Amino acid sequence: IRIGFKPASSIAKKQKTVDLVSNSECDIVVPGRHDPCVVPRAIPVVESLVSLILADHAIKWNLIPPVLSEGKK
Repeated sequence: IRIGFKPASSIAKKQKTVDLVSNSECDIVVPGRHDPCVVPRAIPVVESLVSLILADHAIKWNLIPPVLSEGKK
């Protein structure tokens, strides 16, 4: 499977943070684009989605039997 992702964008609005040196609350603004790499988080998400899609199709094609018979609860 080949997967493509668009880059995650930086949040360009002012946010509250803490200055660890002075231990005081301050604001931060990120100018420009400093995009994180989403690949480490994307791999388990893509694997999970592919597993769900394969299971869904296996149920649809009756390759996996129903857990409950119709009419029984």
